[in-house]
Formats: sequence, structure tokens, C-alpha cells
Amino acid sequence: MRLFHTFAGDSARFDDDNLVSVAGLVPVMTLAEQTGLTSMLTEKIAIDAPRIKAGSANLAPKLATVIAGMAAGADSIDDIDVLRSGGMSELFDGVYAPSTVGILLREFTFGHAKQLESVMREHLLALVERADLLPGAQVRTFVDIDSLLRPVYGHRKQGASYGHTKIAGKRVLRKGLSPLAAILSTDLAAPVIAGMRLRAGKTGSGKGAGSMVTAAISTARAAGATGTILVRGDSAYGTRKVVRAALRAGAQFSLVLTKNPAVTRAIAEIGEHAWTPVRYPGAVRDPDTGEWISDAEVAEIGYTAFASTKDRTTARLIVRRVKDARYPDALFPVWRYHPFFTNSQEPVAAADITHRRHAIIETVFADLIDGPLAHIPSGRFAANSAWALCAAIAHNLLRAAGTLAGGSHARARGATLRRKLVNIPARLARPQRRPILHLPSHWPWTEAWLTLWHNTIGYTPPQPATI
Repeated sequence: MRLFHTFAGDSARFDDDNLVSVAGLVPVMTLAEQTGLTSMLTEKIAIDAPRIKAGSANLAPKLATVIAGMAAGADSIDDIDVLRSGGMSELFDGVYAPSTVGILLREFTFGHAKQLESVMREHLLALVERADLLPGAQVRTFVDIDSLLRPVYGHRKQGASYGHTKIAGKRVLRKGLSPLAAILSTDLAAPVIAGMRLRAGKTGSGKGAGSMVTAAISTARAAGATGTILVRGDSAYGTRKVVRAALRAGAQFSLVLTKNPAVTRAIAEIGEHAWTPVRYPGAVRDPDTGEWISDAEVAEIGYTAFASTKDRTTARLIVRRVKDARYPDALFPVWRYHPFFTNSQEPVAAADITHRRHAIIETVFADLIDGPLAHIPSGRFAANSAWALCAAIAHNLLRAAGTLAGGSHARARGATLRRKLVNIPARLARPQRRPILHLPSHWPWTEAWLTLWHNTIGYTPPQPATI
């Protein structure tokens, strides 16, 4: 591709008040209004009168500004200024400056963050009613829980402390803050966030997981999950509190157990004849033998976990083993064992495949790291908690917009949705005082964008029946 024109030094000018760079926010924020986001923020978040300061006034539109900025790709408070460029002030009312939004976030307390978490859950339920976010929930729904460590810098970040994270497959010690997240998904649906909680960097991964699992299962039921609910997690969540939370809520669990002498003895009791090869999605057959090209094998044995406590639980211990790559020339195979504890009724190979799909939560983390959680913006812990919760609301809002756009957008990554549906330039015109957006001709995703437009701007809510 070559440049067609020869430009002079003064040929580029930022002087058009009718151009916008994120025209996709029109249907996205219309969807937010249709699902009652602003009213929820107004009703559920209350700052006590004696504490009211300059930043606390007009709280709902300020938080909506943060969420809109995140939907457009803002990963810091300063990036929200993109909402005040060009003709954005003609499209939206109540768009606030980054400095004003920052003052509001710094006035948040732990209690306000809990109120915002309630907004996130209620707004997710409203989005589920508005868009088919969880198809297949009548059959099976997955609740996945995990945490990550987001690095921070400087000496004034409240709650920042040293914790372990993985970089290039190696565990390293880094200073940061640790968000804990619970997501909902189905066999047919991309994940949405049902719970988000910011914690200190040194906090154990499983701290608070039991209560979050309970809340996530409750949210799943309210969202229409009438079928089986399966809670999945890695070894940090294979605890009696998480298992108890799942059982009390009538859900199944599939959780990795930390290897201990009891687990090791159970694995040793598995007979050699019990191991069967497992076929993973995408596997291929050996053209000579016809067998699946994979050295992974699975087996199961009954196991009682937490035997010394009142929460003793007997279920299936399913073990996956693979040949240890460190010993390729060993005379006899050297195996590495990966056990998980489950009460699901699936066949052993299917249960293993289902459990390994717990990795879907990493796609949510990738979306957040590639967007709002690229940085932890404030020095105050409560402000960062509010920022993380706004990121979760923006994620769910984008997921609903992708669902209403149809096609592959229902399962697309957040960055893809921003690129194709949100960050589209447009020129605002008002012939005969009728606002019209002129968008680029030959936009590759015109059909999906117009589908989203007609499903939001042209949406007529169902009218109550009259007698």
C-alpha cells in the first residue's frame, strides 16, 4: 500500500467538531440505558451526606462515563478523555473529564465497592433478559473461578504487596494487586463475569472463594440456569469451603486437589489396566496404527476428601497422566499425574475434557488485561476496586452487544468487538434537525454493525398485556 497524495506540513488539522472516532458507543450505551444501568447506579450506590464532596455529585453519569470509556478501550483514567473529542458532546450528555472521574473514584470506600458489585450482578441479569447471553443454560452452566496478579509500581499503592504469578511458564514474585473473578459460561456461550473482587497482592488465591462461588451460583440461577451447574477451579480452589458452597447450592464441582500423601496413595492404587487414552478436541490419528496421537491417559478411583473434618466428601478422583518430557529416553515411561475431584456423572474421558475447559476463564483475563486492567490506575485501594468492577460491567456490556450483533461476534474477544463494532469513525450531520451518522462506506463489518444498531436504536420493549 502506497500513499496517494503528497501532503504539506500543515495539511493535517484537528478542526472538525462533527467527527467522532467511537460511533459504536451509540448503540452500546443505548443498550446500557435500556438495561437500566444508570438507574441502578443511582439507586444502589449511596454516599453518606456528611461525606459528600465535589466528586460525589452526579455519581451515576460519572461512573457511566468510566464504563463507556472502557468499552471504547480506555485502560487508564486519562484515556477517558477520548469521549470528549469531536462531536461526542453532541451525541452524549453528561460526559465528564478524567480529572472529575478520578476525584469520584478516590472518594469510594469498601462499602461503595460492595454496592457497585451489586450493580454489576443486577445489570448482568438485565443484560441476560435483553440478549441471549447464556444459550444452553437449561442444560448445563459452568461457574469458573480464578485469580490473577496485576503488577503495580510505586510505593503508594494501597494494598499492593508481593505475590506469585507465572511469566513464560515460570513462577515469579511481583508486586501487585490480585483480582478474584467468577465467570458464567455454557457449552454454547462465551463467558460473562458474575463476580469480581480486588484483593491485596499477597492474598492467597482461594481467600473468599467460597462466598464468591455461592453468589455466582445464585446469579446463574437468577439468569435462567435451570440445568446442571458445574463449579470448576484449579488447586487453589480445591478446598472444603468451595466444595461445601457448591453442594449447599445444589451444584456439582470439578476441582483440582493439591497433591498430598492421601491423594498420592489413591493414585498409586489405580491399576495399570484402568488407564485409557483420552481423545482431546483437535487430536489426530496415527495413519499407520489408527490410534490417537496423544500420550495422555485418564483413570478414576473413589476418594474421600477432607476426611478429618465435618465436611468430609466422597466423590470421584479423576487422574490424568502424561509422559514426563524431562525423561524422553527412559527405559520405562515416567508419568506426571494431574488429579481433580468431581461429583459429576460424565464418563471419565468426557469429565477430563470438561474440566480442562476451565481454561476459558483465561480468555476473560486476557480481555481485561488487554483493556481496562492493563493498568491499576489509582493509589487508593477502594478506587481500584471500583475500577475493576466497572471493567467487569463494561466486559458484560460488550458481550451483550456482540450477541445482539449476531454471527461470530457472539463469541468474539473484547478487542475484536471494540475494533469491529465500537471504534468506528463517523460524521454527525443534522439535516432538518434530524441526527444522522455517516459511517465509512465498505466497512467490512457493516452488516453486523447495522444488526446491533437495529437491535438497540430500533428496539421497542414489549408492552404489558392489557385486559
